[in-house]
Amino acid sequence: MNESAIRSNEASESRTTSAKLLLVDDEDNILRSLKRVLRKEPYELVTAASGDEALTLMEDQRFDLVISDARMPGMDGPTLLANIRKRFPWCIRILLTGYADINSTVSAINEGQIYRYISKPWDDDELRLILRQALAFQQSERRRLALEKLTRKQNRELKELNGTLEEKVRDRTAELKETADMLDLAYQELRQSYVTTTEVFSSLIDKRLPANRQPNAKVIALVKAFAEHHKLDEELSRNLAMAAALYNLGKLSWPDELFTAPSDLLSKDQRLEYMKYPVAGEQLLMALEPLRDAAKIIRHHQEKWNGYGVPDRLEGKDIPLGSRILRLAVDFIELQYGLILERRVPRDNAIKLIKRYRDRLYDPEVANQFLEMVIEFAPDIEHEDPNVLVLDTLRLKPGMVLARNLYAASGMLLLNEGKVLTSILIDKLATFEKGEPDGHRYTLYVHRPEEDTETTP
Repeated sequence: MNESAIRSNEASESRTTSAKLLLVDDEDNILRSLKRVLRKEPYELVTAASGDEALTLMEDQRFDLVISDARMPGMDGPTLLANIRKRFPWCIRILLTGYADINSTVSAINEGQIYRYISKPWDDDELRLILRQALAFQQSERRRLALEKLTRKQNRELKELNGTLEEKVRDRTAELKETADMLDLAYQELRQSYVTTTEVFSSLIDKRLPANRQPNAKVIALVKAFAEHHKLDEELSRNLAMAAALYNLGKLSWPDELFTAPSDLLSKDQRLEYMKYPVAGEQLLMALEPLRDAAKIIRHHQEKWNGYGVPDRLEGKDIPLGSRILRLAVDFIELQYGLILERRVPRDNAIKLIKRYRDRLYDPEVANQFLEMVIEFAPDIEHEDPNVLVLDTLRLKPGMVLARNLYAASGMLLLNEGKVLTSILIDKLATFEKGEPDGHRYTLYVHRPEEDTETTP
């Protein structure tokens, strides 16, 4: 890579570690709370008490990220974020809102194209994690744009080269290949950041349910296991994992009694509301281009093989494959968690129910593949793998790679699968673990180092 590209990357790194944030709320106590939560983070914090004041500040200063309350006198949060998107598109936009404020949230997603919305009252650790990931996403996007610009420039220079200067052509080609490889890596990081973000958001959705009835992490693990076992293509596997993380998104506006009630016991009015949640989830995601295929999977995951499902009464193979797989995983887990029937269904009985309803609810061929995997290869989702080590925090070493997502006792995602552990990360995990309630300890699944694999008989 040439010297200017290196300087550009270094500048991008510097901006990420000293990001400038604008906090907008008409309530002083909320602004004070946000500043308290972020006081130890490497951010420069500026506050504004209204949308108009925020726009004035942005005319004179460059901000990396804006957090705005949804409801404010005069200009509300969605309107402010929509203005920021038009005038300062590089700035990441986050909305603070309540569970019941679904209209403001939808408006902010559609018009302001926000990165995320955070429900009040927020969890301090989750808020800090969301901001770090948002700024990391911004850094990846800046790197991608810089690399694209550099690639266009180098392509122009290549066309101007004299065809007889073969040595120069070879040098340029090598440089372009290096740039292209880095651009591919940037795209991969960006795609992975979306998967990780959906899994973080999934843990927030789960918090609406009791700790022993939170299905999202299990559903994610199950569809990932199915995709890996049956070697689904990379794009479908990624979209299926994101859909599994967010399939409950359309339920966020529900009252607690509907959110926690088994679907088999709902009243007529409640059932009508229940049947709308796949479409509501799709609508919330459609404004985000990388999530549109996942949104389509969510829309159709309550369709039935016999054509009597919702919302579109699709039949047979007209139902997208991802939706057919997600339906099996959701029903298998939710039956065991008591979210479908009045009672919790034991795992063996859940298998029998899926067998019984092949040809009616489920694609019989996919159902057979699913049950084969569950029975033979993933009896409890977390099946044994000789190439994976199960360790506590005391036995972790820098360079180890996570084989599975790591969640806190609260259900919050701490580290995503594929994360390379560093000394700093291991120290932070030990600190977080000390603060867990009831002495909860972390169990980490890491890939066995290559030297251990080679010596294993």
